[in-house]
This record gives sequence, C-alpha cells and structure tokens, in this order.
Amino acid sequence: MSTPGPERVPQSVKVDKTSGQGKPPTAAKKAAGGKGPAGKGPAGKGGGKGRKPVAPVKVAGSRNWGPIAVAGVVVLIAVGIIGYGVFAAVQGSRSWEDKVSEIAGVTNYREQKNPAIDARDHKQGTQTYVTSPPVGGTHNSTWQNCMGDVYDQPIANEHAVHSLEHGAVWITYKQGLPADQVAKLAEKVQGKEYMLMSPYAGLDKNVSVQVWGYQLKVDDVNDSRIDQFIQDTRLVATMEPNAACSSGNTTTGPLQAAAGGATMGNG
Repeated sequence: MSTPGPERVPQSVKVDKTSGQGKPPTAAKKAAGGKGPAGKGPAGKGGGKGRKPVAPVKVAGSRNWGPIAVAGVVVLIAVGIIGYGVFAAVQGSRSWEDKVSEIAGVTNYREQKNPAIDARDHKQGTQTYVTSPPVGGTHNSTWQNCMGDVYDQPIANEHAVHSLEHGAVWITYKQGLPADQVAKLAEKVQGKEYMLMSPYAGLDKNVSVQVWGYQLKVDDVNDSRIDQFIQDTRLVATMEPNAACSSGNTTTGPLQAAAGGATMGNG
C-alpha cells in the first residue's frame, strides 16, 4: 500500500478584462457603471447614456456681387449704345422740314402758298414784302454777301432775300439792342458760311431769324431755339442748291428806286 502524499489544493485562475480570456464579469461592468474608457459610453445604438451629438452649423456662403455689378453696367452701356443708334437712324431719316416744324414759335410761310412770298423773280429797285423781315419774294439780282458777315447797319431787303434763296440764315435784331446782346448773336454768325446778320428797323421782337419761307421771332438772344433753327435750316432750306454766298453785295443801306423794268429768272 502506498503512503498518501500531501493534499493538492486546486488553484483558481482570475479572469479579468485584460487577461484576454473571455469577457469581463458582469459585476465588473456594473461596478464600472457600464461606461467605457475615460467614462465614455460605447458608440452606436444600444450603448449607455452618452453626450448628445452636436448638430453641424451651416454657414451660408456670401454671393460675390462684383462681377454681377460689372455685367449689369456693361448691359446698360450696350443698351444705351443700341438705343442711341436707333434714335440717330430715325432722326437721320427725318426731313429738315419735319425737324424745324417741331420748334415752337416757327412760322412756316411755305405752306401758305402765297405767290408774293413764293415769287423768285429778279427785279431792280425797291420791292414790297408781305412779312417783316421778308422771307421770300421778288428780289434783286445781286445777293448780300453771306459768308459769316455781320453788318452793323440795316441792309437792303432785296439783297438779303436773294441770300435766303441761296440757303443762308439771316439773323436780324431790333435797333438799339444792348451791345452785349448783339455780340452774343454775332458769335452765332461770324466765320460761318451761309450766315449773315444785321439790325432791322421796326422789328416787333428783339430777334428775328429767317430762311426762305420760315421765320422764328424771340425776345431773348440766349433762346436755345435760335441755335436749333440755324442747325435745322442752314443750307438745306435753299431754293438753289449749291448757289454761292460769296462775291455778293457788301454795302449797307436801302436800294434806290430803279428806272428799269423787271428782269425775270433765277440766280
């Protein structure tokens, strides 16, 4: 019979979460409060109470208005250019008669068809005219020089009317008009072809501007209608296209009665 040896005591093996053998005891989990490392709960559903996720803040991007503003300016400029082109084309297609008819205060004697105004006969000596100053009618065979001439004394109607026939604008002003106002009118005439100017006796307005068949009377030498009338009628109101305004009469004063008869024709 064998002699019994010392009694063997069974050894117990402690298993924890770091042993790699199995799962940590349930009690250990509960003791830890069900939290993971650093007190954070497990991610995802079914975990313990964790920090509420923070909703991302959306930042609206600001719009760059610079290019939009530049594009708008370019469009406006383009529209302006196109609009002006259309306007200029329409204006260019209108007759000078249409343009001058829109000037307030202009009298159109051509539409009256008055034989005393429409007559273009050449006759020596003084003539009688139905308007004052005259805007047409029988006249002298010599025109008054109208190459930007400013006369300081009245000129013969008979010479001036012939200048109108050639397309000149004749500016007349009331005798005794202040010198500074006369100078203002002279600026519109001096150095400009198919323009002439002179004082006129008995004028009912301070200024009267006329071409063949049209007349504008105003009291203010600065009236913008004077310039508009000149612009719309000079040369184009001629009854004899390409007729000269140079080499005409340059003297002042009325004509003397002539002994001869009428001389028909144009010139």
